[in-house]
Amino acid sequence: MIVFDASTLILLAKVNLLQSVLCQYGGVIPELVKEEIIYKNAMDTKLIIQQIKEGNLIVDKNPAKDKIKLICKDFPLGGGEAAAFIIAKEKDSLLATDDGLAIKVCKIFNVKFATAVHFLIEANLDKSLAMAKLKLLKKYGRYSMEIIKDAEERIRGGK
Repeated sequence: MIVFDASTLILLAKVNLLQSVLCQYGGVIPELVKEEIIYKNAMDTKLIIQQIKEGNLIVDKNPAKDKIKLICKDFPLGGGEAAAFIIAKEKDSLLATDDGLAIKVCKIFNVKFATAVHFLIEANLDKSLAMAKLKLLKKYGRYSMEIIKDAEERIRGGK
């Protein structure tokens, strides 16, 4: 099971990969992430809430407030990112995040992570469809050109 923060859920919803990713891997979010998602109230939000209702995305209790405060004291993460990170670390699970700072924290604490781009590359889609979805991720995400170029090469079968 993969622990998600809001950034990756939203990006996967925007490129219509959320349901297939959740069906393949399963997903967990802390209550704080659900609150962040509901607050946005966009079309992507409705897709994510539907996945919760269908049981494909499980809402877990937040970690203890003192744990969240401690991680936020040391690193300026949002509450949802901190809660998701703590759950992933405690459960030795992969954290799905597209938040740059959360990725750095994962590297510091040796927590495995994946971004929406990783899920796209692993999706085994038709190359033209995968490239179209990558174009959308480039538009909605904050990816460096290096990440985009690497993803293009992987989708085309170069790496």
